[in-house]
Amino acid sequence: MRVLITGGAGFIGSHLGERLLARGDEVVVLDNFNDFYSPAIKRRNVEEALGDARVVVGDLRDAPLIEGLVGEGFDAVVHLAAMAGVRPSVEDPLLYQDVNVRGTMILLEALRKRPQTRFVMASSSSVYGGNERAPFREDDEIHRPISPYAATKRATELFAYTHHHLYGIPTTCLRFFTVYGPRQRPEMAIHKFVALTLAGQPLPFFGDGETRRDYTYIDDIIDGVVRSIDRCKGYRIYNLGESQTTSLSELVELIGQACGRTPVLDRRPMQPGDVTLTYADISRAREELGYAPRTTVAEGLARFMEWYHAR
Repeated sequence: MRVLITGGAGFIGSHLGERLLARGDEVVVLDNFNDFYSPAIKRRNVEEALGDARVVVGDLRDAPLIEGLVGEGFDAVVHLAAMAGVRPSVEDPLLYQDVNVRGTMILLEALRKRPQTRFVMASSSSVYGGNERAPFREDDEIHRPISPYAATKRATELFAYTHHHLYGIPTTCLRFFTVYGPRQRPEMAIHKFVALTLAGQPLPFFGDGETRRDYTYIDDIIDGVVRSIDRCKGYRIYNLGESQTTSLSELVELIGQACGRTPVLDRRPMQPGDVTLTYADISRAREELGYAPRTTVAEGLARFMEWYHAR
């Protein structure tokens, strides 16, 4: 299989490319190596995981580049490129709209000419907003996203459906739930908390510690993505989570145990755009994809620590 991965030099993208290469697929990676976090980290991801992949440096919003690249012909396009993060999106919503929505539309327009290409797109658990029904199901009503990032992700799901409806593009949208593991971005909670704890510095601790997240280990996520690529048809949305929740207080305690140190907390109020709970119902993914996550947070943290110390 020949697969194009947008955002392929990042955390999830590099793991996906590595897995596809290992099974014999041909992989082409598109990434703009922007400075949202150090581009050197993405270059290291490429060196460590994507040695046999072709890497194209370019921006998702460059329509001629995207049209030419998609025109080369792929069995599947996995769209991971996006401006990430809830809190930064509150500060610059126009950038998030431009990259996440307009960039996705440019990619979808290029796929109009190759509607047989499977399209697998990263969405986010943030689309559920302040949903009070838990665990979250793909058919829940989600009309009230509470951050610009969440709104852009829901918008891309809707545009992807429209292009599937009009042009027959086989499309799968994957709602990721708080992915962590080796190569995780440095500003994400687990990576950041580990670094600060080991340095003896205070952790930014938002709220009362009772917010809960469905932390999902990278290997389980990649298994779900690969299964989605292989089974992509029609238009489907799947939750990819661990289907268990961990409170912020519990997470900090586990990180302290993994680091062998007591974390110091810098208590702060809840931030605009943050939700109190993410919790995936993965019944649909289990039934239709054979998705079966198996990594507990404690196990995943142990693997993350091995990677962190070996860097």
